[in-house]
Amino acid sequence: MVNVFIELSRYLLILLIALYTGWNFYYLCSKNEDRRRRVVHLQNAAMFLLHFIANLILYLKSQDGRVVLFYLAQAVFFAAYLGLYGLFYRRLSRLLVSNMCLLLCVGLIMLTRLSFDHAVRQFMVIAACALATWVIPFIIEYMWQLSRFPWIYGTVGLALLILVWLVGNSSSGAQLSLTFAGLSFQPSEFVKLSFVFFVATMFYRSTGRRTVAVTTAVAAAHVLVLVLSKDLGSALIYFVAYVAMLFAATSRWLYLSAGLAGGCGASVLAYALFSHVRVRVAAWLDPWADIDNRGYQITQSLFAVGTGGWFGLGLYQGMPYRIPVVEKDFILSAISEELGAVFAVCLLLICLGCFLQFVLLAVRMEAMFYKLVAFGLGMVYITQVFLTAGGAVRFIPSTGVTLPFVSYGGSSVFATFIMFGVLQGLYILKANDEEEFALEEAKECGL
Repeated sequence: MVNVFIELSRYLLILLIALYTGWNFYYLCSKNEDRRRRVVHLQNAAMFLLHFIANLILYLKSQDGRVVLFYLAQAVFFAAYLGLYGLFYRRLSRLLVSNMCLLLCVGLIMLTRLSFDHAVRQFMVIAACALATWVIPFIIEYMWQLSRFPWIYGTVGLALLILVWLVGNSSSGAQLSLTFAGLSFQPSEFVKLSFVFFVATMFYRSTGRRTVAVTTAVAAAHVLVLVLSKDLGSALIYFVAYVAMLFAATSRWLYLSAGLAGGCGASVLAYALFSHVRVRVAAWLDPWADIDNRGYQITQSLFAVGTGGWFGLGLYQGMPYRIPVVEKDFILSAISEELGAVFAVCLLLICLGCFLQFVLLAVRMEAMFYKLVAFGLGMVYITQVFLTAGGAVRFIPSTGVTLPFVSYGGSSVFATFIMFGVLQGLYILKANDEEEFALEEAKECGL
């Protein structure tokens, strides 16, 4: 009976994530607020049911009583977070909060399957980050003052990246992190946010040639330091975000073309200068030529995706641990192997839905500063998702980038919480402005 339930659960989990994804885009298309609320309630019900079924399977396969207690702690956290967030911020984007919880939920399920200790650490980080970033939407109401300090964002962020380059800890050939008081963190994850704020404040002030030249020079310095640290994944994210924000601010195709040409030239130069880049490109072009060495990680990822097929093998039925660093860079491959390609595609579509909310909010905002912040953060987010997914299926060379909210890593989770908190603040700010405008119109009409 247990085996029958485990087999059926594969399809039930896929059905639940597919329903959640469909409701996600129905919400984005709907204009009726009551319908939106009902859709979010349905999504939350699907998420909690998916979470329960997956953890039940984890318990049945592992027979570890800790899984039950861990599940209960997670369920209480998600229920409290959804309820209290909506209580304190009544005009928030409920869809965005639900998507955050769904992505975190899937990440914890896979981490529990891969390493219970890692899952517990990740959950503790998630709880702490949720508490620490709770106040961000409230702060954003006074965000206009934040546009007054562009050089603080630019210089502090650049200084942190230089510090990592000089004395940072090395991982897989790249200098990525700093250790302070026994805790290791990755500054580039947080500098992404200060970088977006720097560019937004500069282009809010002016889009003249001098400002563009100065901003481009500082942005190039950020990217150059990341390249010298061999953190090429982050360098690419910064580059794409800057070029997109530059085009959004100026609407000049010349800048976009020059940026793309510069990026292609920089890629060729990086290939010529750095041996580990050549190794990754060679592994991408023909991983089968050296399957036991440089092509091992990507081939194991492809084996996992191919073995899982459309509907997956089921939790604990695959061998995702064969993929090096599977809990970080290649967690999407583990999801594909055990939960199925359909489940993984739905997860990516939910990430796309989050990005669309960033972009739609940027379009709605009237002030250029707010518009650029929302759009820039959206580009950072979706580029990171693309690099993770593309590297896992050999669409692009592996860049060592994590999947936001899903992969293991405290710095990534914290930075993404901040990013989504900023967007929630902007969403609430816009909703308040629209309500005030509607009240003024009603007064003018004598209603």
